[in-house]
Amino acid sequence: MRALSCLALVSTALLIAGCGSSRPSSSSPSSSFPSAPVRTTPPLSPDQAHGIAIHALGLVGTPYRYGGNTPDSGFDCSGLIGYVYRNQVGTPPPRTVAALNTWGYPVEGGELRAGDLVVFGTGRQPNHAGIYVGEGRFVHAPSTGGTVRLDYLSAKHWAGQRPAFRRP
Repeated sequence: MRALSCLALVSTALLIAGCGSSRPSSSSPSSSFPSAPVRTTPPLSPDQAHGIAIHALGLVGTPYRYGGNTPDSGFDCSGLIGYVYRNQVGTPPPRTVAALNTWGYPVEGGELRAGDLVVFGTGRQPNHAGIYVGEGRFVHAPSTGGTVRLDYLSAKHWAGQRPAFRRP
């Protein structure tokens, strides 16, 4: 019963925060960036993963600010991830996207669950990251002048990136 309540809550949150992007595709690569697994914390429980997704969704609309790491100052992508993880599990992740790409363990695209990290890049090093919230969507702080938002992994811009998925 509790699992159904959690699923209903996440589904409702996703509908409320809707986006005009295309639906996610069923095939996603697992990782494009070489990285070694690094576990510095115990695996997340399903409740913690759910809390991370809900907290991230609640920050949609917060202004972007390079180097920002609080709702009052704004967020950059790694600042958003650090704020959510610190508040939900008490452990801060690494501060840079490159370091986030080695945090936890790689996950196949078909195995993504709420709370996993999505790390993007078009070159040899990753340059952007977000928090997967389910149904092919992730929350991220995209760029100067923007706000924290919810996007589909399959949206045109993100589909052209090379995603790597990590489970802290």
